[in-house]
Amino acid sequence: MCNTTLLLVRHGETVDNVNQILQGQTPGALTAKGEEQARQVRDLLRNETIDVFISSDLKRSIDTCRIIAEPHNKPVNTTPLLRERDWGGFTGLFIPDLKDKPWPNDVETLGQMKERARRFLQLLRREYAGKTILAVGHGIINKAILSVHQGIPMNEIQKMANAEVRQLNLE
Repeated sequence: MCNTTLLLVRHGETVDNVNQILQGQTPGALTAKGEEQARQVRDLLRNETIDVFISSDLKRSIDTCRIIAEPHNKPVNTTPLLRERDWGGFTGLFIPDLKDKPWPNDVETLGQMKERARRFLQLLRREYAGKTILAVGHGIINKAILSVHQGIPMNEIQKMANAEVRQLNLE
C-alpha cells in the first residue's frame, strides 16, 4: 500500500472569529493575526515535501492555504467538500445570542457533514494515493473529517485552533 498523508489545517483567525459571528459558508476575511498564523505554519512546513495543496473554496481557507503553499510553488486546488458547516438561518448571527434559540430547519446536519467528510477522504485516497496532501478547512468540517477517519463521534474530537495542523495517515 502507498503511504498517503493528510496534513489537515484549520484556516487562520478571521474577523468573524474575533467578533463571535457564525460564519458558516460565507467567505470570511483573515485578520492580521490570522495571516501571521498562516505564515507560522508556512515556516514550520517550509522544508516538508508536500505534493498537493487543497483548500475549502471559501476565501478564509484559500488565503490561508496560499500563504502556506508559497515556498512550495504549487497551485492551491479548491473543493466545496471542505466548506464549513452550513448554518442556514443562523449564518451571520452573534454566537452568544443563539444560546437557547431553536435551530432553523436549514442547518446542515452532522450526518450530512460526515458524508461530505467521507467523500473528501475517498477523493484523497483515489486521486492522491501515495502523496502528502495539505488541506485547509474549517473547525467543524475538520472535526467531521477526524471523526470519520478515527471512527469516533464528533463530540469526542478536540476542537482545532486557528492554523493548527493535524497529521493523518490515510491507509
